[in-house]
Amino acid sequence: MKAEQSFRHQFLLAMPGLADGYFGGTITYLCEHNADGAMGIVINRPSTMTLGELFAQLGIATLDLPTHQRVLEGGPVAGERGFILHSDDRRYDASLDLGAGLVLSASREALEAIATGVGPSRFLIALGFAGWGPGQLEQELIENAWLTCPADLEVLFDTPFEARVVRAAAALGIDFNRLSGHAGHA
Repeated sequence: MKAEQSFRHQFLLAMPGLADGYFGGTITYLCEHNADGAMGIVINRPSTMTLGELFAQLGIATLDLPTHQRVLEGGPVAGERGFILHSDDRRYDASLDLGAGLVLSASREALEAIATGVGPSRFLIALGFAGWGPGQLEQELIENAWLTCPADLEVLFDTPFEARVVRAAAALGIDFNRLSGHAGHA
């Protein structure tokens, strides 16, 4: 694997060998990957908190919008910090253009826009993120901890949380439910 290869805008599917760790059964969208490391948002681990509860906690008034959508546990780093992964039809001062029709925002302005119905058309809100230091993700890929595949906006925004890993793997022609956590001969 070349050091300059980037896995930005890819999904990381946790291989069965990670079943006992934090990332067991997860799918992570990679927002950034370069020589300094990688940053992603876990997209299939809903927390117990709803958007309505988050808005209430932050004192953000909402219109009569469905606020039952779950806030995600985005990863084990900075769990108190919020991130909005959203379509690029809206941008805010603190937005990072990810390409491929996606933007990452972390501002109150973005949350207020969502709460009042003038935010991006598609979005996920997560607390925390997944992070890797320089070379760490590359080493984990060599160790077969992750399967990578191109990110898909339908999986990201329209597929139920519990089906995202299987759906992303199916795009590669892989039945993820049949993968084993063990390698080698019996």
